[in-house]
Amino acid sequence: MRFDTSQHMRLSQQMKLAPHMIQSMEILQMPMLALQERIDQELESNIALELVEPSPDSASVTESEEADGADRLEQRELVVGEHAPSGADDWERLSTLESTYGEAFENAYSSGTYSAQRLDGERDRKMDAMANVAAPTENLTEQLLHQWSFAEVEPQVLEAGRRLLAYVDEDGMLGADLETILDQNRNIPGVALTIDLLQQALREIQTRLDPPGVGARDRRECLLIQIDRLGGEDAAGTDDATSITTTDGWADARRLIAEHYDDLLQNRLPRIAQKTGLPIDRIQAAMALMRRLSISPGRDLSPIDVQPISPDVIVEFDEEQDAYVAMLSDGVLPRLRISDRYEQMAKDRSVDKSTRDFISNNVRNAAWLIDAINQRRSTLLRVVNVVLARQRDFFDHGPQHLKALPMTEVADQLGIHVATVSRAVADKWLQTPRGMIPLRKFFSGGTETESGRDMSWDAIKATLREIVDQEDRSKPYSDDALALELKKRGIDIARRTVVKYRQQMDIPPARRRKVF
Repeated sequence: MRFDTSQHMRLSQQMKLAPHMIQSMEILQMPMLALQERIDQELESNIALELVEPSPDSASVTESEEADGADRLEQRELVVGEHAPSGADDWERLSTLESTYGEAFENAYSSGTYSAQRLDGERDRKMDAMANVAAPTENLTEQLLHQWSFAEVEPQVLEAGRRLLAYVDEDGMLGADLETILDQNRNIPGVALTIDLLQQALREIQTRLDPPGVGARDRRECLLIQIDRLGGEDAAGTDDATSITTTDGWADARRLIAEHYDDLLQNRLPRIAQKTGLPIDRIQAAMALMRRLSISPGRDLSPIDVQPISPDVIVEFDEEQDAYVAMLSDGVLPRLRISDRYEQMAKDRSVDKSTRDFISNNVRNAAWLIDAINQRRSTLLRVVNVVLARQRDFFDHGPQHLKALPMTEVADQLGIHVATVSRAVADKWLQTPRGMIPLRKFFSGGTETESGRDMSWDAIKATLREIVDQEDRSKPYSDDALALELKKRGIDIARRTVVKYRQQMDIPPARRRKVF
């Protein structure tokens, strides 16, 4: 085998993004809250970046405030001065401190609670932020285990119940069958698990724990457990006549779910009436009681993770101009600047070279960040202005008048790349007279109506929803009838498209929308 070495020259072109370009694209894509967090991180890590502090208004300071300030300064110097008296004079110092700050201390620490009011009368922003943070909550499994620990059952049943609760999902349903749970928990020291023991523990869990329905193995069992619990509570808490009526209603509901569950899901009420001999109105009364049940009882105990939404742009209507105007809601963002001190040090040749290089790098990064934020403001505002001009009918008349607006059209109009438009609208929200609306909602394809008007797919969905809401529930529209109704409004789409949009909006088919 022979190895040779040789040299070759090759001419090629490569396109690489500069670091500041990458940073600019990242900043453009960030929503308001993420941008605030990014700025806070940069302020901590970059020594050359600093906040622009508002200048104090000297005209607002009155002579009386100056006199009070001078008195407080003299008193503070008396307390913390270098030549403060000692010994017996400490009591005089304490008296002075109490007379000066006693009222503030009393307001801040009275009633056993801490106030967010500082001694100087200003609000303590850190304490306000801590007070607004929700306390950490236990997850569903931890809450169920806490309830189960108080169950008065045998130790073996108690331990078996702990094993079962580990398999309860977020909806409160048992996520595995008992055979699988037994196979995975055979080697428990001190406890000999069996199917009978697991079944006994499961019955206790379904009977004792709240909310009713947790620990069920399927949706039907979940509903039946709730009927057994709620039916008994209603019978115990009402008078005799009402109790008999409610008890009969729960009995009918239990019979329908236990024996005619599939027909009930498909809204086949005539078939149920034929099989059971119950009149339609009695079946409907039982279904009215079923609305008090939940197919996901565990959600009542699961902590709700609500993500805050902060609008990036505020849209208002200007009556004088007869137009909608946009304003960036970046007033919450801190104003940034490059530190004059470090900028001078970066140019000072007397400073050590390694230190000067470090400072220069920080100054350059700070300049890139400030420039990226300014570009984000400009690009976002230009894109929103195009949206306002194109979607005027939406803001005036509602979602049914939303027009098709491809991103390529906006990019060509502004002279920027379509990827820039995509990043500018990503995760951005508008605060408008019609509520909080995601900016991306205005960018979608569509079709042209018979009258020649552009209409977006979202507008077609809104029209479809309006037709369904206004239909006669005793004779709901089929998918073919919905397509015909849309065509009467100038929207010609196929039946399969109607089915797709109906499913996307969670609209059930006609047989399930029918009211008997």
